Amino acid sequence: MESKKTQRSASTKDIRMRHQLAQEAARLIAEEGIKDFHTAKQKAALRLHAPQTHNLPRNDEVQAALNEYQRIFKADTQPQHLRRLRQISRQTMTVFESFEPRLVGAVVDGSANEYSDIILHLFSDSQEELSLFLINQNIPFEHCSQRVNMPNGESIEVPGYRLVMDDAPVLLLVFNRNGLRHAPRCPATGKPMQRFSLNKVEELILLTS
Repeated sequence: MESKKTQRSASTKDIRMRHQLAQEAARLIAEEGIKDFHTAKQKAALRLHAPQTHNLPRNDEVQAALNEYQRIFKADTQPQHLRRLRQISRQTMTVFESFEPRLVGAVVDGSANEYSDIILHLFSDSQEELSLFLINQNIPFEHCSQRVNMPNGESIEVPGYRLVMDDAPVLLLVFNRNGLRHAPRCPATGKPMQRFSLNKVEELILLTS
């Protein structure tokens, strides 16, 4: 009997710790601009004096905690930031319309804040085509890349560009044309990312205006 009580107590303690870590990771994302779930969870464990814990929350638990944190503590500012980023996304997608842009990430799911990037997936059979386009449009940029997980379990490095549009940070990730049919996995849910076309973004703006 005593053993069962001890197990229940340990289980309750583990659940409480996971919840606290998810809340702290969410706060770090919202207040300090950490963009990577793993980094936020590791830093949360340090803040809560549990750096060696293996009881870290799942990404979807952190995402849920972030949504709740913003609802409670950012209700006066976060919706305005989100609306602005969606409007800039629409403008940016118009600029890159020939590359069939798709909006992904926090600006789509509604969790974006003042630290969030606008992330666009573009599609071209030649990365140089986009480089030339940016140069011809006199748009300053920096080369980068990002590793993404595909639905088939493959992890690939995707070339990208960082730039600024209307004072908002923008990340362009360039997939080949066939990439339109295969969205990477969402870091929070593990499911294929939601990819919004320009028409879908315009509908989103109308719904949240």
